[in-house]
Amino acid sequence: MKYVKQFGIILLISFAGEVLNYLLPLPVPASIYGLVLMFLCLQLRVFRLEDVRDTALFLIEIMPLMFIPAATGLMTSWGIIRAKLFAYLAIAVITTVLVMVVSGRVTQFFLRRGKEV
Repeated sequence: MKYVKQFGIILLISFAGEVLNYLLPLPVPASIYGLVLMFLCLQLRVFRLEDVRDTALFLIEIMPLMFIPAATGLMTSWGIIRAKLFAYLAIAVITTVLVMVVSGRVTQFFLRRGKEV
């Protein structure tokens, strides 16, 4: 019964994220709203981490299974993807490098700032 309660909490937060996505005219995915809501609920002690920990760990463990449908969809769309494969690869490489550089710079900034204080 503990897992049903924990899964219910996670579903409730996810549903609230979907509602916010429907109501707010922002280009933010519902899953991001859900993550922010979960973070706020945990920080504001609406519920404790122990109230969702076991089910969250289980969902993280089975996460690779969730990518199988997406990978299958990519395989069935190979004909469409092949025409623009170079562009997709270039975008993936450029954005990955950009995210790494920005993350590194931001981390360095905060580490230096922390030493000064």
